[in-house]
Amino acid sequence: MQKIKILTDSTCDIPASEQKKLGIKIMNFTVIIDGKEYKERLDFNNETFYEMVDNAKEMPKTSQLTTVEILDTFKELYNEGWTDVIYISICSTGSSTYSNANAAALQFKEETSGSGKPKMRIYVVDSKGYSGMYGYSVMQAAMMAQRAENPEDIVDYLKDWASKVEASFVPLTLKYVKKSGRITAASAFAGELLGLRPIIKLSGGGSEVPVKIRGEKNIIPKLLEYAEKNMAPDTPYLVIAGRNKQLPKQFADEMTKKFGYPPEYINEIGAAVTCNTGPDLVGIIFRNKGKV
Repeated sequence: MQKIKILTDSTCDIPASEQKKLGIKIMNFTVIIDGKEYKERLDFNNETFYEMVDNAKEMPKTSQLTTVEILDTFKELYNEGWTDVIYISICSTGSSTYSNANAAALQFKEETSGSGKPKMRIYVVDSKGYSGMYGYSVMQAAMMAQRAENPEDIVDYLKDWASKVEASFVPLTLKYVKKSGRITAASAFAGELLGLRPIIKLSGGGSEVPVKIRGEKNIIPKLLEYAEKNMAPDTPYLVIAGRNKQLPKQFADEMTKKFGYPPEYINEIGAAVTCNTGPDLVGIIFRNKGKV
């Protein structure tokens, strides 16, 4: 009998309630703050982490999931009797986790070949994104698995979504993205003294600044304008939130009015994403109509 397990990592920022309901297994990244190690989703909640970032002497960092950690998880699932495991990883250009997962899958196959036990197939998918960019598709994949759909069809869906999804957000301050140095488009942006804010677009593993916004009062109108220009018709979308909840709620309300349907959920960024963007931002995740 086919048993499909959906596996991912903690940068997906899937709400804990949905993780439990959908039976998704999440491997947690290690977060290093001023030399001390913590496990994302286990050792703190998001609000606590936002405060920890403010109080840290240096910008916190994450460490990749190692081949050994991932291999141990594959073995754990094998012993539980799963026939198929689909692992959706953090973007391969932002972390070596994806390549480590492929190495772990190969090593697992070598170690279990000829064992006489039932085989477990492993599929490793590069999300090409962060946070809800793949958190949403992981949840959809879990629902497909619960309906006993073919694992190949689930993988095809995940790859298709990854090739077309984008996240576009506005940092309310640039000090964090510049400090982290991980989002190159933001690092090159030099308009803060002029009261400018970039819309930072993440897509296909890269980043760019397609729009510059003058003044905080124009952030929501410009994001709405950007979404109207770039979002595929009737596509599901998420609103991105960090520490500031008021602005994302306002944005969600305005999106609902303009497009006639609400976001799937408010995507609150977790520790791994906050380490690169900081806790203060608002944005949107959707399927780009230019890639449909």
